[in-house]
Amino acid sequence: QVQLVESGGGLVQAGGSLRLSCAVSGRAFSVYAMGWFRQAPGKEREFVAGITWIGGRTYYADSVKGRFTISRDNAKNTVYLQMNRLEPEDTAGYYCAARRTGVVATTTNEYDYWGQGTQVAVSS
Repeated sequence: QVQLVESGGGLVQAGGSLRLSCAVSGRAFSVYAMGWFRQAPGKEREFVAGITWIGGRTYYADSVKGRFTISRDNAKNTVYLQMNRLEPEDTAGYYCAARRTGVVATTTNEYDYWGQGTQVAVSS
């Protein structure tokens, strides 16, 4: 089993920044690709960013390109999402996900493990 724990959410004004963390524990060696998703009230969960555990290739949704950066620290088994120039439209619950293959996926059903989520609220 793999456990994912997110942290770093909060309330921020538009234009501000937050850094989310996702700590991976358990059988972490079996994790190959990580993703961040978000879900706003009344909307479906959507892909935000992803990174391969080996090689560190990154992928982003068009809506966050140039503003968000995903990274990982293999020694700490932690994945980060640096969010800059936040907008009210970024308000959502943010979820970390992991899958046992080497390719980042953009749909929720392709991930094997999920965290509980952390809330991000951006005020205008």
